[in-house]
Amino acid sequence: MRTHFFWALVVLALPLAAAERKFDFNELHENQAPPDFQSTVTGRGKPGDWRVVMDDVTSLMPAISPQAPAVAKRAVLAQLAQDPTDEHFPLLIFSDDTFGDFTLTTRFKTVRGVVEQMAGLAFRIQNETNYYVVRASSLGNTFRFYKVVNGERGTLLGPEAEIPSGVWHELTVECKGNEIRCLLNGKQLIPTITDTSFSKGKIGFWTKSDSVSYFADARIIYTPLELPAQAVVRDMMKKYPRLLNLQVYMAGTNHGITRLVASKDEKETGRPGGKAEQDVIARGVSYYGRDKKSVSVTRPLRDRNGDIIAAVRVKMSSFPGETEESAVVRATPILKEMQGRIQSLQEELQ
Repeated sequence: MRTHFFWALVVLALPLAAAERKFDFNELHENQAPPDFQSTVTGRGKPGDWRVVMDDVTSLMPAISPQAPAVAKRAVLAQLAQDPTDEHFPLLIFSDDTFGDFTLTTRFKTVRGVVEQMAGLAFRIQNETNYYVVRASSLGNTFRFYKVVNGERGTLLGPEAEIPSGVWHELTVECKGNEIRCLLNGKQLIPTITDTSFSKGKIGFWTKSDSVSYFADARIIYTPLELPAQAVVRDMMKKYPRLLNLQVYMAGTNHGITRLVASKDEKETGRPGGKAEQDVIARGVSYYGRDKKSVSVTRPLRDRNGDIIAAVRVKMSSFPGETEESAVVRATPILKEMQGRIQSLQEELQ
């Protein structure tokens, strides 16, 4: 049984291949706030003024001829508010996804500021008061990493470094498990940091006080957090649009405990299952349920050796006169297709 449980973990929680996402501000109009981002603030004062502006940006590619222009006018992201309040940290958080392991890179330029001239990246953001940040200061000539917990700034780590204002620089953060690497212009100026406070979270752009800073060429290469079981559920919901819900439960490490690992509503995942799911996995029985508008069929999901690795609940709209037998007939093709998908994943691991 221990071997079967291991297979269930491997197959249903197999990491997905690396993905890349680029943030192209050239697709936006000048003075437009970027969609899918949330403007907020840590500390005192109001959120920043984040908009797209046009600026001269040096090319990332080497010139193909001496006559080729070294810079081009392009759309970049800018934080334009100049609030001199101390302990004022404008944040622009990408709200569309959560990231665990990744490499995040952006180019930045500090433009002006009397109190501060800073630009940075916030990452593994839980909310505006809990996250990691790495930032560069042109006034202080420092490159620093620190952690924010419940709004309190932790120990600053990092060296002094010349970071001229008005010049484009490159900032990179690499996260893998509990290890964090921070690079400035391709150089790792801060020793690798080990910290377990935040294992995943949002990403965002960061400034301080009255800093006016620009960002361009932002991109992230990451390992998606979605489990294969969730991807299968999503695909099945698209293929069978009349389904009301589709859920996958797995046995936990504690005897008699099951957990929801995939569902139409991803926010439901992680909650414990009930007696029906326990019986389906432990004894291979099936369950049928019905209310005024729907029916559900819960049956075992088996690997290619015939061993039960999960319980699947198929919820469908009911029709007048529907019986348990007819509900099972309707659910069977869906269950067979899911089982085939899981078994093919097993074969890929061989």
